[in-house]
Amino acid sequence: MRITVSGLPGSGTTSLSHYLAERHGFTMISAGEVFRQLAREHNMELAAFGRLAEEDPVFDRMIDERQKEIAAERDNIIVEGRLSGWMVKDANLRIWLYAPIGCRIKRIAFRDQVTDEKTAEQLTLEREQCEAGRYQSYYSIDIGDLSIYHLILNSEHWSVEGLGAIVDTAITQLRSLKNP
Repeated sequence: MRITVSGLPGSGTTSLSHYLAERHGFTMISAGEVFRQLAREHNMELAAFGRLAEEDPVFDRMIDERQKEIAAERDNIIVEGRLSGWMVKDANLRIWLYAPIGCRIKRIAFRDQVTDEKTAEQLTLEREQCEAGRYQSYYSIDIGDLSIYHLILNSEHWSVEGLGAIVDTAITQLRSLKNP
């Protein structure tokens, strides 16, 4: 089974992906974690690294291609990232997590240890705009087009376990269709 988990920064994609990987024994690949690691390796904030990636598409394409390769080679995998729903063509379940900007900013400020939520919001919105432009330019993908997703969940109203329970039910149903 191949599952993708996508959403804007702070929507909870990494948390849900970790939950699903642990619960179902799946391997997890996270584009965001790879991107954050590259930013740290370059001693840059995410927004600044995003601008660098905008100037040099090698960074984005490297992450995207690696996710596609790994997903194609393996089964029982969770592929987490903004574009994973678009990149993993044979995914059995594509999930988009949504959360309002205020909720996401609080999470991002906590996660990235940013004390000023206004700064976190500015950097996040800049990052989202930068990424949306790159996705459109590189792949003709409108990140706002959610028509490819099987499940769209509002993560503001559910804990990771609550979201996981919903997705667990979907996985159980998919498995029962596969093995009646």
